[in-house]
Amino acid sequence: MTRFLDLVHPAAGTALLSRWLTGTSERSQTAADAVTAEWAAAGKPAGRLAQHVFISADGTGLLFYAQWTSDARHLAWARAHRAGTVSRVDALVPGIERPGLERTRLHRSVVHDAGRPSGALVVGATAADAVADTVAPAPGLLAAHIHLTPDGERAIVVAEWTDAASHEAAAPSGHSFKRYTLHASLVDVGH
Repeated sequence: MTRFLDLVHPAAGTALLSRWLTGTSERSQTAADAVTAEWAAAGKPAGRLAQHVFISADGTGLLFYAQWTSDARHLAWARAHRAGTVSRVDALVPGIERPGLERTRLHRSVVHDAGRPSGALVVGATAADAVADTVAPAPGLLAAHIHLTPDGERAIVVAEWTDAASHEAAAPSGHSFKRYTLHASLVDVGH
């Protein structure tokens, strides 16, 4: 699996994370393919650096990780084009739930092992002052990438593990998380 730092664009002024709840593996695959086709067919929006779509390991949803030069550039695109893109996907996969968009910025990455391949990508949210628990060395934890919300109160942690079993053995009870695999990436060249 691709390492997360390979997806990070150094010029990103904002990193957007959003989930789509589809319900089934088939619906997730159809939605992921449809949105990837939409991105590929559309012109390159000013300010977008990269867009990645992940499918949850249980097949019930998608995670989008987008990097833009700024929130203003993303908002300008969203006002002009998001509704059309979403409506075309919804025609193929009706009833997708979209719990919301998290505007973040990659705060820092803690890499414990840069050499081994990542077998599981785990995404969870926590209070910013509780991040230490999620990035501390643990058997199988390769890296953790901390994204902070603009108010600095919440952290979205994207963690790379050698495999799901390692994560399960180390996961503290009561923490909410989801596992994903990369489905597709679109990297805009020339920004």
